[in-house]
Amino acid sequence: MSETADPVLPETDHSIRVFAGECTAIYDSDGREEHRGHVTVVVKPDNTVLVHDADGYQPVAWLTRADSVTCARDRGFSVTARSGEETLRVVGHSEDGYASYPATEAGVPVGSCPDCGRSLVRASGAVSCLGCGNRYGLPAGASIRSEHCECGLPRLRAERGLPFDICMDRECESLDAAVREEFDRAWDCPECGDDLRILRRGGLIAGCDSYPDCETGFSIPAGTIVGTCGCDLPLFETPTGRRCLDATCEASELPGP
Repeated sequence: MSETADPVLPETDHSIRVFAGECTAIYDSDGREEHRGHVTVVVKPDNTVLVHDADGYQPVAWLTRADSVTCARDRGFSVTARSGEETLRVVGHSEDGYASYPATEAGVPVGSCPDCGRSLVRASGAVSCLGCGNRYGLPAGASIRSEHCECGLPRLRAERGLPFDICMDRECESLDAAVREEFDRAWDCPECGDDLRILRRGGLIAGCDSYPDCETGFSIPAGTIVGTCGCDLPLFETPTGRRCLDATCEASELPGP
């Protein structure tokens, strides 16, 4: 145990914190459960608190993704986690050890970071560096390619009407710009006949140029264009089947060839 440790640990800590010692764990919800023993308490960055004893793999007490977690070390240690009507409080009577370890998501390796040389891993819709922490969001359905951009990052392929090969870093090469160059004003609005513009409104959309007089807009799906729907909008082949640009159109139910 470090005598110089801050007695109150910040709730914004993004490390995994581990406490070990003789503790009482009290869980309150509809009823009250109390356990005491020499245990290890794990506090994860997502506010999950796990109390492990010597018996089996399942924690003796836990609270998953609590709304708030407060950890303190002052003449022992304590952890209080709350989630709605649930409360888990762990009080340490003696401390055998404490440590705080850096934590990241464990993802699939996809290359090396050109800035620091550490591993790049893909997890939860993004690629992150395990060294410097650089993070690159990925378009839905994107695949990582073996080729690299001139900046040193892997390239990716994303289908938005056509397959586009671009840099993983959107500031280096923008998927929005590539789709806009290919499809901006390529289709007519089915409501008023004006051009459909390629815009970002949360995601990529084809929105009427007459907005706000005409509020027609369609999300551009992940897939490639394979033809024209009976409503004259493009027909996409997507991972879940064929669909019109207008997801409410009956063409979305057409079988494949």
